[in-house]
Amino acid sequence: MIPPVRSIRAVAFDLDDTLLRDDLSISDQTVQTLRHLAGSGIHVIPASGRTRMSMQPFVDRLSCAALFIASNGAEIREGSTGRLLHQETFSTEIGQEIARFGKDHHCYTQTYDGDRFYFNERSVWADQYAAASVLSGVYVGDLEAFIREPRTKILIMDTPDRISVLLREAREQFRGRVSVTCSKPWFLEFNALRATKGIAIGLAASRLGFSAENVMAFGDSLNDLPMLRAAGWSVAVANAREEVRSECDSVCLSNQQDGVALFLRQAFREVCF
Repeated sequence: MIPPVRSIRAVAFDLDDTLLRDDLSISDQTVQTLRHLAGSGIHVIPASGRTRMSMQPFVDRLSCAALFIASNGAEIREGSTGRLLHQETFSTEIGQEIARFGKDHHCYTQTYDGDRFYFNERSVWADQYAAASVLSGVYVGDLEAFIREPRTKILIMDTPDRISVLLREAREQFRGRVSVTCSKPWFLEFNALRATKGIAIGLAASRLGFSAENVMAFGDSLNDLPMLRAAGWSVAVANAREEVRSECDSVCLSNQQDGVALFLRQAFREVCF
């Protein structure tokens, strides 16, 4: 279903498995489409579980973002400069408790600072994350002892079967204190309670002079659901998790088929194209 777009003032989209192809590239067609929308007055808002530094190469590639949302909503930044506009952190004590949760379950666990991630055990997870994120990893051993200040995000990595079990357990243990979600089947992500893409998209929209009802949002995974629920029109890519597709107003082609760009071209064809 293609929505009426007269009330749409912004498009927001996840990166991995939504806008990005599987090789982490953004096609020329997608770049041109988003730049054309931005030039026509539609605000472009990338919204990712990635940290600011991990998002930056993609924001630079698009070169048209009004704002961008990093770390699942923990940060809102200015698109042109990267200037921090809003941040949500959890306390040092909660960060230590999350690190202890990972240790007690014998899981690879990491946190972040700038262009580095800090992890508790040497494993293939660290190597894979470094390759995908463009961040440098630093082994610290005891992550609980390493955490001595508030943090925006902690990530646990394990097999999808284990993550599905740990997701339920973590949400129970940290209920009402921490936001716990997944962007990939092997990721378990911890953020401050108000650090969700849904809250962040509302704050971002307000900064730009409208509401989340005026946003069209695209996503594929559990961490996208708050944003998709908040947006005035929600679109899942065809490769999205079933529980995400079932909640969205529309489904577009997959990330491998430039589904976001093609949907936008059709939706805005009478307005911008």
